[in-house]
Amino acid sequence: MLLEGKTALITGGTSGIGLAVARRFLREGAVVMVAGRNPERCQHVVAELASIKGDGAVHALPTDVNCSADVKRLVAESIATFGHIDLLINSAGIYLEKRLEETSEAEWDQLLAINLKGPYLCCREIYPHFRACGGGVIINISSDAGLTGNRDCAAYCASKGGLSNLTRALALDYARENIRVNAVCPAVIDTPMLQAVVDLQQDPEAYLQETRNNHPQNRIGTSDEIAFAVLMLACDESGFTTGANLSVDGGITA
Repeated sequence: MLLEGKTALITGGTSGIGLAVARRFLREGAVVMVAGRNPERCQHVVAELASIKGDGAVHALPTDVNCSADVKRLVAESIATFGHIDLLINSAGIYLEKRLEETSEAEWDQLLAINLKGPYLCCREIYPHFRACGGGVIINISSDAGLTGNRDCAAYCASKGGLSNLTRALALDYARENIRVNAVCPAVIDTPMLQAVVDLQQDPEAYLQETRNNHPQNRIGTSDEIAFAVLMLACDESGFTTGANLSVDGGITA
């Protein structure tokens, strides 16, 4: 029960890595507010997660992290529901597999809005609360593409590179206020976002096999493996860790 008594706000918490983090946090004793864009999915996730810790331990709020009014409402309702927030997990994100010359201005703007502006808005909104409470923890879900360049996804690399460096900058700005800021940087993970990319391929199995081969461990990671890394950074035992971009990528950035 590493998070007993803790409260967590998780964006992108209705699917993929964010949902896996919510499950793990609940099992470790936390209560959680999950945010996602789809209202029906939010309701479904609350019903699913309530079986882990019971009614009242998990709430969900439909949220567009690119909208400052939505983010303001999300943080305010989370505080009103639980009394305080200890952990902010910025997991909302999208992926686009296109070369730069194929990427439209609208696609570029959408990638940067969700993957980088969203965490900026969430961090900016929660900072006064963390300061008033004497501290807090922010964990951003970045990517191996936030640490190195990847082929055929320039906009995604730009957004995650920005997020990884935002993590470092905020860690320095907030260190003396007992606010820790770290990021987890996964490689390819078995999530609905990956499946959406696979479904677009002419030969899905060949695409998956090539993706596996690109990883030194010759496999794709799981959401639960990323959730454990997030848990490690979230717990009090990691109190001396801030400004880190933790690679959880099967060795791909090595």
